[in-house]
Amino acid sequence: MILDWVRDQPYWNRSDGWDHFTTMGRITWDFRRSKNEDWGSRCIYMPGMRNITRLLIERNPWDYFDVGVPYPSGFHPRSDSDIFQWQYFVRNRQRDTLFCFAGAPRGAVKNDFRGFLLNQCMNASGLCRVVDCAGTRCSNGTSAILETFLDSDFCLQPRGDSFTRRSIFDCMVAGSIPVFFWHRTAYLQYQWFLPNDPKSYSVFIHRDEVKNGTSIQSVLQRYSREEVKKMREKVIEFIPKIIYAKPENGLESIKDAFDVAIDGVLKRNKEHEQPGYKWK
Repeated sequence: MILDWVRDQPYWNRSDGWDHFTTMGRITWDFRRSKNEDWGSRCIYMPGMRNITRLLIERNPWDYFDVGVPYPSGFHPRSDSDIFQWQYFVRNRQRDTLFCFAGAPRGAVKNDFRGFLLNQCMNASGLCRVVDCAGTRCSNGTSAILETFLDSDFCLQPRGDSFTRRSIFDCMVAGSIPVFFWHRTAYLQYQWFLPNDPKSYSVFIHRDEVKNGTSIQSVLQRYSREEVKKMREKVIEFIPKIIYAKPENGLESIKDAFDVAIDGVLKRNKEHEQPGYKWK
């Protein structure tokens, strides 16, 4: 019904939807079902959706019109001051743990990667902290997760039920440095919101290396205190871009994730207006 209505509007018809955008409240794959009887919908495949820029918490990296936006975390600042105070707090936090993992193994999954991470964490001689998220214990983000991220230099971020997970942003808001095992978990998802150089704020260890015995602890211990401090500072610098502020009118001088998303859409629309422009 909404597509039928919007395609009758003069604003739509002047560009065939190229200067329109929408937010979609789930991952892109939930809107790409090929059959109506499947869970989810085929919304993205419907006539009229092809040219719309779509803001989603997980994008299809091969679809130009999908744009990944941060999962909402539990931090919604009311002012610039709230952000500055939080950045100061996480910057000066005493961190006593090298790395951590919040999650639960998937017993029904053969060679479950989370199981590999849990085993390494438990064998790290006190250098790794685990938050057991079995059942629904972590569904709403417990204080134990935040405290664990605040106390750790690094946080392990495997893929979730899909390639992304909310924990990435909880981890970074706490000033902890994310460790990724799939490029599609962050690097190919949130280009508008994260630093251009992945090495400046994160660590990447290919999942196959972990399965073949590479020690996560050994990899992370190779980073000097100065390197860790520099990477953490980059994470803290980007906190405003990955959170959604409380005020309806936005913050005073800082741009949050909402502002970054809208600026990105408007920049994209201007690019579309250039003669001979071709989307990638």
